Amino acid sequence: MRSSVSGVGVGHRPTPGPEVWFSAVLDYSSSMAVSQNNSRVARFGVFELDLSAGELRKSGVKLRLQGQPFQVLALLLERAGDVVTREELQQKLWPSDTFVDFDHSLNTAINKVREALGDSASSPRYVETLARRGYRFIAPVQESAVPQAPVLAPPTVADAHDVPSIHPELEVPIPRRIITRSLFALIQVMYLCFYLSALFLLHYVLEIGDSFGHPWGIVLAGAVLVTAGIGIPLRLYLLSSVSFDYQRLGEKFRQIFPFVLALDQLWAVAPFLLIPQIGLGAAFAASAGLLYLPFSERTLIRMAYIGPDSNAAATR
Repeated sequence: MRSSVSGVGVGHRPTPGPEVWFSAVLDYSSSMAVSQNNSRVARFGVFELDLSAGELRKSGVKLRLQGQPFQVLALLLERAGDVVTREELQQKLWPSDTFVDFDHSLNTAINKVREALGDSASSPRYVETLARRGYRFIAPVQESAVPQAPVLAPPTVADAHDVPSIHPELEVPIPRRIITRSLFALIQVMYLCFYLSALFLLHYVLEIGDSFGHPWGIVLAGAVLVTAGIGIPLRLYLLSSVSFDYQRLGEKFRQIFPFVLALDQLWAVAPFLLIPQIGLGAAFAASAGLLYLPFSERTLIRMAYIGPDSNAAATR
């Protein structure tokens, strides 16, 4: 015997009408639109971390920070002001079935985060280390959901050139990287010509030095031999690095710049040795140009290699 309610047998559910399915589809579409048009962005200082896009940006320029370093920074930002222990980081970012040197991996990830932020362990502005405990993000953080405009059409090549990117530190339009790299390479070739010419004409260097007195010929020739012997491999290294677009050249050049500056300043006085041949005015002008040249090299490198992700901000 079967009982029925409104003609439907017991144990059977009524089939939803078309209006129910239509309402469900509208709700799902609305939720998807909201999730796709909003992006969680955490801002601190000149940096912003886009959690949905997986990007770290500095003054709008994308930096290279991916994988575990990005996840470590995101977790520290989520718990900004609180201590995140090493054990918590290990549980959330390194699964128990992963066989790695956790301490080394975590230290490497923290170092990459600090490198991207320009931070240091000794005087932290963002990531503070608490010995034997963990890490803490100490800078003020603003997190918001930013609505993103719908993508209507990709920008054309002409539009991209009409609005040039601005260098985040120099505050000038970023030129094409092929131009800055070529100019830097030409400077290295010029210095190589200086060194080789001085070595091939070393007997003239001795004569010029002897004109100032007996010991000066040997001193001047010795200075040429030492500085040219150091300068030739240095210029070849810089020339090959910029030719093959070595991505860490910007970082390496910043490290050796004091040495390059000292070497270039020594060679900047060379035109004064040619006063009898070119005159005082020409020697002074050439020396002034050579004094400025190492700073031009540094500016060209900063334009061509903008932090960890230079290719994202400049056009080759």
